[in-house]
Amino acid sequence: MAGAILKRERVRDYLLEMIETHPPGAPLPAERILCQRLSVSRPTLRSAVDELVNNGMLVRQHGRGTFVAPAKITQEMVSDDRTMVLPQAAGVWTSKVLEFATIAAGARVGRRLGISPAAEIFYVARQRFVDGTPMAIEYLHVPVAAAPRLSLADLESGCLYERLKDHGVQVHDAIQSVEPTVTNDVESQLLGVPVLSPALLFERLTNDDAGRTVEYVHSLYRGDRYRIVSRLALGPTATTSGSATADAHHPGIPPGDLTARGPVRSATVGDIQ
Repeated sequence: MAGAILKRERVRDYLLEMIETHPPGAPLPAERILCQRLSVSRPTLRSAVDELVNNGMLVRQHGRGTFVAPAKITQEMVSDDRTMVLPQAAGVWTSKVLEFATIAAGARVGRRLGISPAAEIFYVARQRFVDGTPMAIEYLHVPVAAAPRLSLADLESGCLYERLKDHGVQVHDAIQSVEPTVTNDVESQLLGVPVLSPALLFERLTNDDAGRTVEYVHSLYRGDRYRIVSRLALGPTATTSGSATADAHHPGIPPGDLTARGPVRSATVGDIQ
C-alpha cells in the first residue's frame, strides 16, 4: 500500500502534468472531479494545490477557480557547453528514509527519466540532516533498470551517488533548477520550522557517463539555514560559447551594468549558515 507521502506525491505529479501540458490560464477541473479521479480526500488535494499556488505554478481567482499560472522567467547561470563544479556543502550530512517503494514511473516522471511510464522506478522520500539538524526533504526517482539492487540501507548511508557507484553507475553531469517556495504543514513538521517558512525548491536530472538519466529528484531545503553562493567572473577574460549578449540580464546585477564587460563566467556552491 502506498504511504501518505507517496500518495501526496502522486497528486502533485498529476497536477504538474496538467500544468506542463496545458497553456497558461487553463482551468483546473473542479475539486470534486479531481478527488474522484485521483481517489483522494479534499484535504489531500487542497494541500497539493496550495503547494503549487505557493510555488507560483497555479493561480487562484476568487469565485472563478484555479488556473495554470504564466511561465516563470528562467535564468541560466552557465551556457550549455560549460559545467560548474559543485563542492560539497558544509557539515556532516546524514539521511533518514521516510518511504521506499518500487512503482511505475508514470507519464511525467517517465518523461523526465526518458523511460516508459510503465517502467519501474525506486521512489524514495528521505529526510536529510546536517550535524543532526533537519535540513532538507528529498524525493528521489531512480530507474530500477539502472541499479536493480539498490536497497534501503544504500539510501540511509549518505551520498546516493557513492552508493550508485557501488552498483556500477558512475554519475557524470546534472541539470538543476532552484526557486523559492514555502513549507506546508507536513514539511514544516519534518524540518522543525513554522508553517509557510521560506524554503528553496531544487529539481535535478542526473546523467551517468553512458548518457542515461539515472535520477530525477526534487528537494526542499530550509530557507533559514541553506544558501547558494555564486562566484562570477566579470572581467574581459571571462569566456563563453557566444550565447550571451551585451544586453543579457544576470541575477542580482542591474541590466546594462555589464554592457562593456562581456560575458559572465560563474561557479556555484551550496553553503550552510
